[in-house]
Amino acid sequence: MTASPEAIELTKVAAAAAAEKKAVDIVALDVSDQLVITDCFMLASAQNERQVQAIVDEVEERLRERGSKPTRREGDADNGWVLLDFTDVVVHVMHTEQRGFYGLDRLWKDCPAVEVPQAQPPAGDDQ
Repeated sequence: MTASPEAIELTKVAAAAAAEKKAVDIVALDVSDQLVITDCFMLASAQNERQVQAIVDEVEERLRERGSKPTRREGDADNGWVLLDFTDVVVHVMHTEQRGFYGLDRLWKDCPAVEVPQAQPPAGDDQ
């Protein structure tokens, strides 16, 4: 089984929203073969708690515009990790340090990646 086209589209919208707020290391995975409760995970990192909140707000707003609102929300920016459950898509926005500690990327590494937008470096940044 693979993620539904709707889940993939919502994942891409969520990733674009995160990228717009300068999230780093945005990764989206098709977890539909591993889990029956959702199709896609999207992971994004932020440098501080304020940015975590900005990313979460933008993701919620953009998905709400598409007619989707979270069925569940866990965590908060002050703790450095927010999970937004949109049923077919679960969005994890984490402080960079927590993402490294919990290692969700390693846990789900065998799942196929979903191509998503990335934040663009600032103009004049030669990386």
